[in-house]
Amino acid sequence: MIFARRGFSACMSNQAELSPTDWVREQTEQILANGTTDGVTVLDRPIVLVTTTGAKSGKKRYVPVMRVEHDGAYAMIASKGGTPEHPAWYHNVLANPEVEVQDGTSTGTLVAREVTGDERRTWWERSVEAYPPYAEYQEKTSRVIPVFVLEPKS
Repeated sequence: MIFARRGFSACMSNQAELSPTDWVREQTEQILANGTTDGVTVLDRPIVLVTTTGAKSGKKRYVPVMRVEHDGAYAMIASKGGTPEHPAWYHNVLANPEVEVQDGTSTGTLVAREVTGDERRTWWERSVEAYPPYAEYQEKTSRVIPVFVLEPKS
């Protein structure tokens, strides 16, 4: 696994807050109880667990997202199911781009950056391949769904 090769730690902070949304909280609780994201899916597609830092509160928050990985980098898609507004975590990641990612049992600290242009198109295609409903979400909203790339600190 790419994290292990880069010397990332084996566990995430347990001080993050759970989501108030039932299904998101249940996914997160399953990951925390099992110590792995393996076997936790949405529509049979794997997820990773991202820990963000609140833009206003400074509190750590768990955010399970679809697993979109390429060469050790991950995408975070701010789709919110195609609603008109960005998910709350979008603003947290903009304000505090350093995040923790758990993929399986491996974890690491990565830095998020919002991508545009050709880079966004490439990551969007990877994301739709990993989770086809993203294409439907984009059709449902007039906003361009933001794409973040999460990479190791340079």
